[in-house]
Amino acid sequence: MKNRETVLVTGGSGFIGSWCLIQLLQKGYTVRTTVRNLAQESLVRAALGKVVDVQNRLSFHAAELTSDAGWEPAISGCDFVLHVASPVTFSQPRNPDELIAPARDGTRRVIDVAIKSGVRRLVLTSSVAATSRPGKLVESVSDETVWTDLKDPSVSAYARSKTLAERMAWDLIGSSGGATTLVTVNPSVVLGPVLSGDYSASVQVVERLLSGRAPGIPRLGFNFVDVRDVSNLHVRAMTSPEAAGQRFIAAGAFGWMADLAILLRAHLGDAANKVPTLPVPDFLVRLVALFNKELRAAVPRLGQKRDFTAAKAQAMLGWRPRPLEETVLDCARSLIANASLR
Repeated sequence: MKNRETVLVTGGSGFIGSWCLIQLLQKGYTVRTTVRNLAQESLVRAALGKVVDVQNRLSFHAAELTSDAGWEPAISGCDFVLHVASPVTFSQPRNPDELIAPARDGTRRVIDVAIKSGVRRLVLTSSVAATSRPGKLVESVSDETVWTDLKDPSVSAYARSKTLAERMAWDLIGSSGGATTLVTVNPSVVLGPVLSGDYSASVQVVERLLSGRAPGIPRLGFNFVDVRDVSNLHVRAMTSPEAAGQRFIAAGAFGWMADLAILLRAHLGDAANKVPTLPVPDFLVRLVALFNKELRAAVPRLGQKRDFTAAKAQAMLGWRPRPLEETVLDCARSLIANASLR
C-alpha cells in the first residue's frame, strides 16, 4: 500500500511519536520525523523494525524545540504534521520554565513553519493536564470543554506547560487566516508496549510496581490509555474532515494503582513477585514526599478520582480504547522482554 501524502511526526524517538510513525508507515504514508540528534536514527529504526517494515519511506531531520534550526526543511512539502514532541515528567522541576519554555516555544516554532509551508492540518499532542477541573475536588469528570485554570496555584509545571502550549496553538491558528487546520489530542496516562529501554515517564507507573521500587501501593488512580490507541487517534484526527478545530480526549478506563497491582500478580506469575501488596497510608506518602520530588508531585492526587471522558472521540471519530487489562499486561510484558526494569 502506498500513499502519496507526506506526514511529519515530531519527536519520533519518543513513546507516542514512535507508535505514530508505526501507524503511518502501516497505512502507506511517506513519513518524516525529527530527533534531537541524527545519531538516534539507527536506534529508532531498530525499534520500529520490531513492528513494521520501514523500507525507504521514513526520513530523519535534526530539530530541537528550543531552536529555529531544522524546522523549515523538516516541514516544507508536508501535507500533515503531528506535533508530538514535548518534555514529559512526573516530578516538579525547581524552575517551571524547564518544561514550559520548550513546550510553548517549540509549539510556536512548529506552527509558524507549518502555516508558512501550507500544511493542511496540524495535530498537536496536548494532555488531559490541560483539561482538568480544580484540584480540590475529590471526584470529577472532565471533557473537552474544560480548560485547566492557570490561576490555581496547585497546577503543576507540567500541566501549566501543556495548557499554555495548547492555548497558544489555538490562538496562532485562529489568527493566521490560512488554510492550516488544527486538532488537539489530549491523552491521559499513556501505557502500552515499549519498543526499547527509552520509554515515557508514564510507563514508570508499571515499571515501579514490577521492579519493586514501589514499596507499597498509594491511593493514586488515573485514566490509562494504550499508546497504540493514542497514535490511532492522532491519525483519525489527521484525516477526518469533521475533526478540524476540535479537541479530543484520549482516555481509557480509570484504575487505581491497587487495580494494576492485582492485574500484574494475577497474570504474570513469577515475573510479578516484586509487585507490592500492602497499601500505603496517605500520611506516610506525604511524609516520604518531603524527601522525594517525584512522589511530591503526586500528593495532591491522593484519594482523588479525576475522570476524563473520551465520549467525543468515540462518537465523532469512531475511536475505541482497548481494555485496561490488555494495556497494562502488554506494557509489563514488553518491559520484561526489553530488559528495561531498572
